[in-house]
Amino acid sequence: MALSSISQSDNLFDRRMKKLGIIVVVLLMSQGIYAQKWGYIDAAYILQMMPEYENVQQELDKVSQQWQEEIASMRLEVQSLYDAYQAEEVLLTDEMKEERMAAIKEKEETSQVFHRKMFGYEGLFFLKKKELLKPVQDKLFDAVEKIAKAKRLELVFDKSGDYAIIYSNPVHDYTDFVLEELGLGDKTDVIE
Repeated sequence: MALSSISQSDNLFDRRMKKLGIIVVVLLMSQGIYAQKWGYIDAAYILQMMPEYENVQQELDKVSQQWQEEIASMRLEVQSLYDAYQAEEVLLTDEMKEERMAAIKEKEETSQVFHRKMFGYEGLFFLKKKELLKPVQDKLFDAVEKIAKAKRLELVFDKSGDYAIIYSNPVHDYTDFVLEELGLGDKTDVIE
């Protein structure tokens, strides 16, 4: 549930950036830059082919699972305190009821704060993901830049996200070149 909210905020940011990119391209084209050479790649596909990315995903899954277990443990503790309170409620004085409910509420708030700290907007999970992905993304971007310079491309689009390209001619797909540059291409495939 928390991971989906992180993904939604990441997707919203990605969509906004891609819309901005499309606007820039349309503006450039409207300024008479029709003859510029461009290409596209499928960054999501390339990342999935990179062993480093798989290692990052495994590390993130491990960290996430550990924090999810801590949160679940905290919630179980809150639930057991509440169950004990309900079982003894008829025997407690009003003052004791207030004290128990305050303790339960405090534990519940502690659990929520921990959850937000780990998985909230720019929480520790987000920061860990950013830290672990940076070297992988840098490697991909360096390979794309090298291919773009070698192929004399002015623009390279990422077609793996929303709104990046509505239609694309496969002639302009440079994914295989980037995979080859990273040493991840199909050895039997010949790129012309």
